[in-house]
Amino acid sequence: MANHKSAIKRIRSNDAKRTENRYYAKSTRTAVKKLRTSTSEKEAKELLPKVSKMLDKLAKKGVIHKNKASNLKSKLTKKAASLKK
Repeated sequence: MANHKSAIKRIRSNDAKRTENRYYAKSTRTAVKKLRTSTSEKEAKELLPKVSKMLDKLAKKGVIHKNKASNLKSKLTKKAASLKK
């Protein structure tokens, strides 16, 4: 157990940040899955900017790596474009 006041505060703040990061990461994964399984071009066009924004925010905060966000966005864009055909 931590002995210093600052260490105790750090434990509390880390726990709060971890919980928040897990929430945003999980909601983003759910949105990515929804976009991947969509069959409607209209739905995909609506979801793509929202999901891209979510991925960018996660990458900026360091929850996921920026290259992972970029790869996911690329694959999802391809998926959305393929629905047009």
